[in-house]
This record gives sequence, C-alpha cells and structure tokens, in this order.
Amino acid sequence: MLHFKINNRLIGSDCLPYVIAEMSANHNGKIENAYKIIEMAKRAGADAVKLQTYRPDTITMDMRTPEFMIEGGLWGGQSLYDLYDSAYMPWDWHKPLFDYAGKLGITIFSSPFDNTAVDLLEDLNAPAYKIASFEAVDLPLIKYVAQTGKPMIISTGMADAEEIQEAIDAAKEGGCKELAILHCVSGYPTPAEDYNLLTIPDMQQRFGVPVGLSDHTLDNTTAITSVALGACIIEKHVTLDRNGGGPDDSFSLEEPELKALCDNAKTAWQALGKVDYGRKSSEQGNVKFRRSLYFVKDIKAGETITADHVKSIRPGYGLAPKYLERVVGNVVKEDVSKGEPVAFEVLS
Repeated sequence: MLHFKINNRLIGSDCLPYVIAEMSANHNGKIENAYKIIEMAKRAGADAVKLQTYRPDTITMDMRTPEFMIEGGLWGGQSLYDLYDSAYMPWDWHKPLFDYAGKLGITIFSSPFDNTAVDLLEDLNAPAYKIASFEAVDLPLIKYVAQTGKPMIISTGMADAEEIQEAIDAAKEGGCKELAILHCVSGYPTPAEDYNLLTIPDMQQRFGVPVGLSDHTLDNTTAITSVALGACIIEKHVTLDRNGGGPDDSFSLEEPELKALCDNAKTAWQALGKVDYGRKSSEQGNVKFRRSLYFVKDIKAGETITADHVKSIRPGYGLAPKYLERVVGNVVKEDVSKGEPVAFEVLS
C-alpha cells in the first residue's frame, strides 16, 4: 500500500479518507471569519484546514492589458491583480491562525505561491505543503518546497500525464520523500461529468503515489464516489455562508455539508472493507428466516414422499432447498406431521 503522513496521521487507500477544508478566500477580508472557519472545520470532523499564502504581487502583476484580464466565468471583468488583491490573506494573520488551529487540535497548512511564502510557512513550522493546480507547472517552486523535507500534495487540474510526471519528478529531485497527488478539474464550479473519476485508479498505477481528489463540484456525491475508487484525500472549499459574496463562497460547502462529507466519506470507506464471502455478524440472526424444506402434509411411516408432500418455504430450520430432488421419492421412517422441517433423520 502507498502511504504518507501529515502530523503523524497515516494517509493511504487503506486508511480513513483525509478531509481537507480549503479556506481559500472565504475569510472575505476578516480574520474573525478565518477563526470561525477553523472552528467549523474542527466541529465538522475535517482532518485539516488549508490556507493560501500569496500577495497579489507574488502571483501576478498589476496590469490591465487583455492577457491580465479575466473573461467570463465567476470572476469575469476583473484583472488578475484586483482578484488576488481582494482575495489574499494578509501574511500577519498566519501565525495567529496557526496558533489557533493548534489550540483546537486541527492540522493547518497552506499552498505557497512563491519562495517567500514557503519561507514564511517554514518559520511557522508548517507540517505539509500543497501545490495548487495552477502552480503544478512551476517546477522551481515545487523543488523549493521539496527541499523543506515536508510532505507535499500536488493538485493536477489542467495538467496532462506528462506534466504530472514532471511535477512528481521535480518533487522527488528536490528531496520530497512523502508525496501525494490530487485528481482535480480546475473549473469553478465543475460539473460532475467532467471529473472522470475512473482516472483515479489509473493515476495510482501510473504514478505510484497516493491519490486523492480536489473537488470543485457543488455537492458531495463526486467526492464520496471517489473514495470507492481509492481516493485517500478529499479537499473541498468551505465557507461560513455560500451567499457571503466572496470570490469562492458560491461553490463552497457550509458546515452541515462539510460534516456530511466527513461522515459519509468515512462510511463509504468502511463499506469498501475487504473481499469477504463469509456470513457477517449482522446477518446471523436472520439465517433462520431463509428458505428450507418443510412437510406440508401428514405422512405415515413407510410412505413415499411426493412433490405434494414438501415445499420450500421460510423459515430455515429444514434441509436446504437444494436437497429437494433427494427428498422426493424417498420413504419416511416414521410418521411426520404437516409443519415439520424436513430432516435426513426421518428419511430411509
């Protein structure tokens, strides 16, 4: 089995799914909201909260030429700089948020978007790093993160198989020993039919690392289904209020939905279990209600049993129905009464 650890939590397809609550920009410019999201993630049962660490000038330039403007979609009409300027988390929030998560007992880490962000997160002793899909082609950044020696998760939205392999190779060349990748579609939101979840087992086989899902659909069905296909990590955007007006609020989970995801992903994983044809403990009490052979007429000793004398019915105290042909045509050694279970002992 393929495994890795974050904060001593073992993660792999034979472990409970690791649920990451992605805060993203859903603090909406208020640190109080960020605190509340951490609290919400803890209450809902998530394993970790994830931040994003950048400033607008570390992720783009303040330009208004066409290539720096967003056309259509959720953020259409904005420049990249203005979008990130409205969405980023001030860097001086990171330490109090890390401290607060530690106090609540929930893991917290972040996606860095340049080397200075990595340096900040190293100062905070971040337990892991996430590479966002848009940065999966930034091999120098991946190598810089890898040299920290911390576990790394790489999202693969928009990346083809060659680019995914290049990102994995860069991480390993940089010194990363614990690596996972997330199947991802970088649409906001993404229709479920775009996810092609059958890619997950292929990724496991092709790339030889643990595979999870970064899910941008509007409900939990895709994420829960992914568990059945081997996803060991589920990342979902979370928010205090889907109608809060922030950049990512509209496609994020509120607390009841996050709790349902955590609970149902666990149930899905437990239901997978192992290959087992044996009788289960919950079935034991019902065995007696299976079908079996019963005498449906009185028969005197020495009489031959006909098809009219026996029937396959519930409950299951008689011989199994598979013995019907052996019973019909046989002779009873003693009187039998209607309603008695058929047993070998009364047959000659």
